Amino acid sequence: MNGPIATVAIVGALAVAGWALLCAALDRTPGRLQFGGLVVVEVVLLVLAVVAAVSALGGHRPGDPPVFIGYLITTLSLPPMAAVLGRMEPTRWGSLTIGVFCLVIPVLVVRLQQTWTAVAGG
Repeated sequence: MNGPIATVAIVGALAVAGWALLCAALDRTPGRLQFGGLVVVEVVLLVLAVVAAVSALGGHRPGDPPVFIGYLITTLSLPPMAAVLGRMEPTRWGSLTIGVFCLVIPVLVVRLQQTWTAVAGG
């Protein structure tokens, strides 16, 4: 669970957040770059979920699966929700919404790592 995929997810989400917040500060609506960034972040998060599932099938399971699964579902649902809400609000507030959602994703990825490490013991 700890590894380069999680790092890519965190850096990607922070990059999209930075761009979206800059667009909001410049009074710009959400654009293709923000939505494309959300797609890339979602794909990386899906890869992270597959890696976690394969690792779990290999015997490295978290001791509290409901907590881990809850964090995972929440993490996976944020980019699509940000895209929908950003599309619904075609003003600077849509960009702000995308930026805030993308700031939450790294926190959840770190919590996923902590949950996995604390329970798996390494």
